[in-house]
Amino acid sequence: MQLMSNLYQYRELLKSNVKKEIRGKYKGSFLGILWSFVNPLLQVLVYAIVFPYIMRVKTDNYLIYLVIGIIPWTFFTTVINQGMITVRMNAGIIKKVYFPREILPISVALSGLINFLISCIIILLFCIFGKVGISPHLVLLPVIAIAQFFLTLGIIFALSAINIYIKDTEYLVTFFLNMLFYATPILYQKTLFPKSIRWVLELNPMSSIIEAYRDIFLYHQFPTTSGLCYLIIISFAIFIIGLSIFRKLEKGFAEEV
Repeated sequence: MQLMSNLYQYRELLKSNVKKEIRGKYKGSFLGILWSFVNPLLQVLVYAIVFPYIMRVKTDNYLIYLVIGIIPWTFFTTVINQGMITVRMNAGIIKKVYFPREILPISVALSGLINFLISCIIILLFCIFGKVGISPHLVLLPVIAIAQFFLTLGIIFALSAINIYIKDTEYLVTFFLNMLFYATPILYQKTLFPKSIRWVLELNPMSSIIEAYRDIFLYHQFPTTSGLCYLIIISFAIFIIGLSIFRKLEKGFAEEV
């Protein structure tokens, strides 16, 4: 309740920060915000060439399968990479002016969510022109996107605070994200693994998120109730834990940044 009250009181600051995050990343580049769409598409192009032909991966509608995996993953990694340095990058204003520090990670996560929802147009276009079509199951898109938003926000709450005290955090996180990419069924189907070890992949919340997106975009079905419940519970649990860590460590921000 305190967080909601602070956000309402400083809503104009939040709004301006979100706009700054959306516009600032590609400021001065020729394509500007279009890079938000070009980057994942270039990744899709590379993997679409490498995996089906070199690695002999066989999956129906593999190009669409890739797009539905890469775009949410790009949302996830972009927000984490920007979010964990946001407190340090705003050191000047933190030292001079009081405002709820939570606004900084929230602005990054909100801008990422907006970019992702716009990027979903690309997924829809691939589904339409790839003759997969669209279905009423897309009504669950906001639910899944919001669950991913809270999951990612909880992570950057924790990382942005820890990064102030442990400067190597961002390098460790970059390495971990690279490992997590291959531990998430983005390029492959989890059925490639024996059932005895498949549960390890299912513990990864991003696996549940990407599978949920594929259910509603590609397979035209609702995600399983157990999978959706796990996703919602783990997302909010990580959000609460991350927020708690952030609030515990924020007292020393002004001295450490």
